[in-house]
Amino acid sequence: MLFTAGSCVTVNDYALVVGKLIGHGKGGYSYLADHNGQQVLLKQIHHEPRARGSSDNTLEAEERDYLRLVQAGIRVPAMLAIDRERELIVKEYIAGCTLLEIIAAGQATEPYFRPMRDMAAQAEAAGLNIDYFPGNFVVCGGLLYYIDYECNAYTDEWSFANWGMKFWARTPEFEECLRQKLLQTQAHLQALTERL
Repeated sequence: MLFTAGSCVTVNDYALVVGKLIGHGKGGYSYLADHNGQQVLLKQIHHEPRARGSSDNTLEAEERDYLRLVQAGIRVPAMLAIDRERELIVKEYIAGCTLLEIIAAGQATEPYFRPMRDMAAQAEAAGLNIDYFPGNFVVCGGLLYYIDYECNAYTDEWSFANWGMKFWARTPEFEECLRQKLLQTQAHLQALTERL
């Protein structure tokens, strides 16, 4: 079931009015929602396979990964509430531009390079890789946030140095990824519009 703008839903103590769909990833649909005048993010879990072959329960993985990231000192939005039965998560909403938007617009990424390297070092020190795709990072108040909760055991192959850096230099891999992401987003939004 997809939510429509104006829908009301309660997740634990959070009475929400659903706004627009703002994202669709491997783990679910993300909606901007209002809780007593405060913007929050409502994530509705769906069951596509998780990255790199993991067969975890998506909701359990989100909760586990969130705790691992917090323990590692990675700046992430707070997880505010979970409804396990309906597979809903309420998260702090981080307003700002994604690094994907900044890079695609041709804006300077140098101010975010050091914070990204610091975050990557924190993840590696905790034995983790995070998903370095630029759409997973938001700049808000001059700070860099990792807005996805996905993390995996550290491997050199998926490290920032060996994988994440490709996005910063606008390599051919990044250009193709950006093109594919835009096509996927357009097709997905068209399909959702037709379903509603």
